[in-house]
Amino acid sequence: MGGRLNEREKLLFKLDHLSDNEIHEVLDYVSIMEAMKRERAHPEVIEDELLDLLSSARENKRARQVFEWDSVRRRSDARASSHRYPRH
Repeated sequence: MGGRLNEREKLLFKLDHLSDNEIHEVLDYVSIMEAMKRERAHPEVIEDELLDLLSSARENKRARQVFEWDSVRRRSDARASSHRYPRH
């Protein structure tokens, strides 16, 4: 083989050096790529599946969690301020 790595071998080498977290992210990306490939073949069926994949992606989960935490914080702040300054 002459010492040169082909693209698949390079990818395998790089995968061996990723953390478990990074592997999970790569697998998420591959799932999205596969969904897009299927969508090109059957665009009417895959749109919902792609949206499901994207909505379950790690970044979107984090964003939803931050939004939920912020909502709880705002409600808590509102309750705290209503206890400090009771209505008459």
